[in-house]
Amino acid sequence: MAFMVKSMVGGQLKNLTGGLGGEEKSEGEKSPAEAQGMTREEYEEYQRQLVEEKMERDAQFAQRKAERATVRSHFREKYRLPKNETDDNQIQLVGGDVELPKELAKMIEQDNEEEEEKNSVIGQLSNIQNLDLDSLKDKASATLEDLKQSAEKCTVM
Repeated sequence: MAFMVKSMVGGQLKNLTGGLGGEEKSEGEKSPAEAQGMTREEYEEYQRQLVEEKMERDAQFAQRKAERATVRSHFREKYRLPKNETDDNQIQLVGGDVELPKELAKMIEQDNEEEEEKNSVIGQLSNIQNLDLDSLKDKASATLEDLKQSAEKCTVM
């Protein structure tokens, strides 16, 4: 309560007198270290730690950006799209050698496997509508057995 009265009346009184009189150090004029209840050395150490933590966060953020840029460049190469300079710059900023996280590497590997399956003959056949692969396999195996039996009956062979 006394603080509120002092701040309200003291501010008005100072404005009225024009700041004449002895200059007392009020709570608002403390150094940043005193305001937080620390010594000067503790405050400097605290500030140093803040700067180090910020640098670590920035490095981690740059690493993540480079990983994402690597994934994007991989897909650009895969689909033969033009390269992007910003992605190349982000990769070079980190050091040029970026390892993908396990999750992203798995995603790319699964995507490559799916592409290989689609490019295979069976993958192309499965894309044809109204085609039952199981019945086609059964017919092929039946035809092959018929050919074997007819080859056994043939006297020439």
